[in-house]
Amino acid sequence: MDEGAYTQGMLLVAQTFEVIAAVVLLVGLFFAGITSLRTWARTRSGTAAYKLMRQTFGGVLLLSLEILVAGDLIRTVAVAPTIDNVVVLGLIVLIRTFLSFSLEIEIDGVPPWRKALVSGATVVTEAQRRAREVPDAR
Repeated sequence: MDEGAYTQGMLLVAQTFEVIAAVVLLVGLFFAGITSLRTWARTRSGTAAYKLMRQTFGGVLLLSLEILVAGDLIRTVAVAPTIDNVVVLGLIVLIRTFLSFSLEIEIDGVPPWRKALVSGATVVTEAQRRAREVPDAR
């Protein structure tokens, strides 16, 4: 395989990760909205529905950030591993890490290093479990 084909292949893989992250965001937004509406319809609690929406979509954002970092890693390491690109990747990962920490604190109210390690998917699952525990308003 020549170098040009390899580079194009890795760029395609990185772009695929970016598309997957965008799809996760869109599907997650609809999923969060639908589950929040179902919670509101079942409990008539706007607070519970709002918390579920924030927690679910926050988890989706975390998952998307993780996927985007994977795409950036592939693009930097496999396509153009120059010092400049590695520095830019480091800054991107630093910014996304800060965003992830901020989202986790916003969702859970606890800094990430004070709780067990979780991923975006775990946050979504936990939000769903907590929403099912809210008593019916009927």
